[in-house]
Amino acid sequence: MCGIIAVTGSDDTVEVLLDGLAMLEYRGYDSAGVALVAGGPVPSVWRARAANGTRSLEDLAKAVESAPPGARSGIGHTRWATHGRPTETNAHPHVDCTGRIALVHNGIIENHTELSAALEDAGHVLESETDTEVLAHLIEDELATDRTAGLVVAVRRALARVRGAFALAVVDTADPDLVVAARRVSPLVIGRLGEAVLLASDIPALLARTRDFFVLDDDQVAELRPGSIVVTTLDGAPVPLVARTVDWDLDAARKDGYEDFMSKEMHQQPAAVADTLRDRVLPDGRLALDEMRLSDDELRAVDKVFIVACGSSYHAGLAAKYAIEHWARLPVEIDIASEFRYRDPVLDAHTLVIGVSQSGETVDTLQALREARRWNAKVLVISNVVDSSMAREADAVLYTRAGPEIGVAATKTHLAQMTALVVLALYLAQLRGTLYPEETVQLLAAMGELPAKVAVALDRGGDVAAVARSVAASPSFIFIGRHVGYPVALEGALKLKELSYLRAEGFPAGELKHGPIALVEPGTVVIGIATRTRLWEKMMANVAEVRSRGATVVLVANDGDEETARQADAVLWVPPTGPLFAPIVDVVPLQQLAYTLARFHGLDVDRPRNLAKVVTVE
Repeated sequence: MCGIIAVTGSDDTVEVLLDGLAMLEYRGYDSAGVALVAGGPVPSVWRARAANGTRSLEDLAKAVESAPPGARSGIGHTRWATHGRPTETNAHPHVDCTGRIALVHNGIIENHTELSAALEDAGHVLESETDTEVLAHLIEDELATDRTAGLVVAVRRALARVRGAFALAVVDTADPDLVVAARRVSPLVIGRLGEAVLLASDIPALLARTRDFFVLDDDQVAELRPGSIVVTTLDGAPVPLVARTVDWDLDAARKDGYEDFMSKEMHQQPAAVADTLRDRVLPDGRLALDEMRLSDDELRAVDKVFIVACGSSYHAGLAAKYAIEHWARLPVEIDIASEFRYRDPVLDAHTLVIGVSQSGETVDTLQALREARRWNAKVLVISNVVDSSMAREADAVLYTRAGPEIGVAATKTHLAQMTALVVLALYLAQLRGTLYPEETVQLLAAMGELPAKVAVALDRGGDVAAVARSVAASPSFIFIGRHVGYPVALEGALKLKELSYLRAEGFPAGELKHGPIALVEPGTVVIGIATRTRLWEKMMANVAEVRSRGATVVLVANDGDEETARQADAVLWVPPTGPLFAPIVDVVPLQQLAYTLARFHGLDVDRPRNLAKVVTVE
């Protein structure tokens, strides 16, 4: 997730920018940059950018030592790449053709492709691969069209031409004291310290200097000058400012008021799913993937798919197996990455191997992909980190857009992975012609509803907490599911083990009678994934088996399904969705259950014992 910082009216503009960017490091970044509007008889934009992963800020700090003195205003940015590689050329700030306008941006401009084409046809030269740069040229275009328009008007008119999410800060050499900011979806906050007015994408960037803030809402524009803040709507209507005082410490501010990173990240899941879906569907209805270095013909020639992953990523891959086989009619094998290369898998040039890893650095998965390359298999990576080791070595990459995840236990990255994988499954089906066009339209519509359904599930945290209290004394938990419910059961058990250190096992429900049912006794809690799929009746028969042996039964069920509820001691309700999309929604209350039980037992949910966020050893 990118970070924005801006300031006007300060005597130490450079220091404010660098300090703010350093405070935004926790969000993750692969490049960084600043732009200063220098004073003097001929105001100009001075820009410095660096792309060196987590050392970009160090390089930027050295570059800024040569900045001209007397900057009247400035903007800064840490970039987490989506459109375009993490290079200096793609790093923010971006400028227009004249060098008059400089701009930083968070979010995604969904129609950037068509806007770029129109701008280039009009003679604009775009230097980067990013979606952001079009904004600078659109503003330039508006200023050239109406020379009486100032920067605020030009920004409003430019934003009327874009679709997507944005938080942006713009400076203009024609008005050196001015910073213009605007937002839709992506957050921005404004702070004030004497005559200095500050802007950031997150409170920690400013908290060392002020605790008094104003929050921009969607579709609002802020005109910032020394000692002055004016906020209007995109249509120009005035907006009254409402001050907010923050009394958090810096660590709490990074958590946006949540008690821990995990709860914050769970509540970011609707946005993570929405961002992972955004910009994937082209105007003609086809699906688009990132950095696809495989041709359509190469993918059509694939006759077998392997998915390799570890932990929660493995569970995401297991859920995807059902979707790829059902929609694309391709056989899929799913492997724990650490076992894959030691079992002598049968691979060739017609095999597609999909590696799934939040960090893109998981060594077992990386080595599995290298084994696949040794046999000339095609390699596609799903990762949350741009330009990771796995991404660099892959033939194709599909990035999740969950933003940095601080909590060790995967939550929003897990949902984003499952989302990316169903996009991939539909993409393969599209290439192979295994779905009717009307089926694809229906599936895309259902996919678009997922963020809202995840949000509904999250809003029931109080109900989940009540269920957690009722089973908190149990020493043993068994999770069961059938079909796509099985990987959800595995993920639920993993979350409970990771966070609460309680005994928790996940099984296919049909396997109970083949051994695991020996573990069931009074006091055992059995958690079943009982949303309505075609195996619901069989699942309910398995539930009856454990009930008859004295288990306490908790079921994940679709809203209003009283028939399922009658078979349970407690219910975790979720909105219904298509069967192959269901894991993305059904896993949410299981995350909350594990979180709540861990908190009941006084445990650190962000840093479970013995675990690391990125596993870089075999």
